[in-house]
Amino acid sequence: MYKRVLLKVSGEQLAGKYEHGIDTELCAWLAGEIKKVTSAGTQVVIMVGGGNMVRGAQIAGHGIHRVTADHMGMLATMINALALTDIFESEDLSTRCLSSIFAEQVAEPFVYRLAQKHLENGRVVIAAGGIGRPYITTDTAAVSLALELDCELVMKATKYNGVYDSDPAKSTDAKQYDSLTFQQAIENPEIKVMDKAALGMAMDYKLTTVIFDTMKADNILGVVQGKSIGTKIS
Repeated sequence: MYKRVLLKVSGEQLAGKYEHGIDTELCAWLAGEIKKVTSAGTQVVIMVGGGNMVRGAQIAGHGIHRVTADHMGMLATMINALALTDIFESEDLSTRCLSSIFAEQVAEPFVYRLAQKHLENGRVVIAAGGIGRPYITTDTAAVSLALELDCELVMKATKYNGVYDSDPAKSTDAKQYDSLTFQQAIENPEIKVMDKAALGMAMDYKLTTVIFDTMKADNILGVVQGKSIGTKIS
């Protein structure tokens, strides 16, 4: 059983049954799954993406600078983090939203010691704004934050149960890997489920990463318990 973990959830997953926006019913269900983990004694950090609102790299151009586009993406993660915090709290899951961008009116600033205090007091910490700098994906921000907060495991949520040798959405013959080395995951051009820079950082610091389907009941708890779920990269 891991003592502290980081869960990376994409904006697309938070959209759930909608094309855009936030599926509040799905978020409430997710709160219940995370509560199983915190009740077992594991501390949880969540890094949220913003692709259900704005994806910076996609809107850059036509007069919008890439830095501005990335700032817009960070604000999208803030919207998701605020929604998740309220929904988790309404489900009796003690949660705090900490922001890496200046937004004191709506969230606490991300401060290392403050985050540590919240985690030690049994609260879920939701990180908004990535790491507050452009050109850094939330995947890479997630690994960076996991290292900063001494997390023992990074869990990357996907809509498929792991990493496959080809795109499972396009190929019926796609086969799932049970485990991979970081070198294999980085060198294989077919593996696009996680940013290569994020995988490289995790490899440098030997931070185990699991890619799995978060939206299946008990999967998050199972990964934290060390069960063979999804694809383990180490």
